[in-house]
Amino acid sequence: MDKLKVGIIFGGRSEEHPISVKSAQEVARNLDGEKYEPFYIGITKDGAWKLCDGPDAEWENGDCRPAALSPDSTVHGLLVQRHGQERYETIPLDVVLPVLHGKRGEDGAMQGLLELSGIPYVGCDVQSSALCMDKSLAYVVARSAGIATPDFWTVAADENIVPEQFTFPVFVKPARSGSSFGVTKVSRAEELRSAVETARKYDAKVLIEEAVAGSEIGCAILGNELDLTAGEVDRIALSHGFFRIHQEDAPETGSDNSTAIVPADISPESRLLVQETAMAVYRALGCSGLARVDMFLKEDGAVVLNEVNTFPGMTSYSRYPRMMAAAGVPLGAVLDRILSLASTGKSR
Repeated sequence: MDKLKVGIIFGGRSEEHPISVKSAQEVARNLDGEKYEPFYIGITKDGAWKLCDGPDAEWENGDCRPAALSPDSTVHGLLVQRHGQERYETIPLDVVLPVLHGKRGEDGAMQGLLELSGIPYVGCDVQSSALCMDKSLAYVVARSAGIATPDFWTVAADENIVPEQFTFPVFVKPARSGSSFGVTKVSRAEELRSAVETARKYDAKVLIEEAVAGSEIGCAILGNELDLTAGEVDRIALSHGFFRIHQEDAPETGSDNSTAIVPADISPESRLLVQETAMAVYRALGCSGLARVDMFLKEDGAVVLNEVNTFPGMTSYSRYPRMMAAAGVPLGAVLDRILSLASTGKSR
């Protein structure tokens, strides 16, 4: 039986470029070589596409060739420059796995190119990717589906804010960015304008939302529509401050203020409610393939949406693979499932 030709795109131009490389490294370790023939396409921080041997830490310095996905769906593959020539050859691809985080990876931009290419791809489509990336829009849709969200306000690029209109503390975030880059917890009115300027370094649209009193909870979801698998729930235990991810010098050794507890040390009733809420969010926002749904569990047992990651981290220390593994689904099996859904046309 022929192996499935998988284009694995990693890197990218967002602030999450290094995390994407690490995620791709973990994917490479767990991809079944008996089933798949991988083609690793790295995108540099400057936006150059290169076909390389693999996603190791020094991938850009290896034997790479300029490459690009053809947006012509009759070509249906990867255009790669021949060694020492100006001519390009075509490498057919059966499916693409976009191991990209943040802007131009999870926001619908890459998904739009893949739609034009006609190549099946893993994960959420253009609409749901864009929707989940914009936290304010995700909140609006979730609320319409009866799912609780924090109270929130959006601040446009040139809009002035009146700190006195808010009850503190609040969180100030880029509306369309990944991880916790640009996020500030604001406890006093005089800190608000500075926090907004910090968020604007990552996005012109800024979100101000109430601070929800409760535990930070996550749930990994795998599958489509009615056929969903929920991973184990995790809880973020904080020693101080608020949860910040991917900004440590050596995240593999752990965070300086948080620990992810898997399975979460919560009641069976709360665990079930968190999983059911995560699946309801996933369906309401039109997700497919996989996503991690982050929520708050309040002291009264209520669950409140925080955000949705449409291609969560796959690193050795990431939450999604840990939650799925705790539910008996190791990363290799996750990859088999999402690639199967995409290649058979069942992912959207």
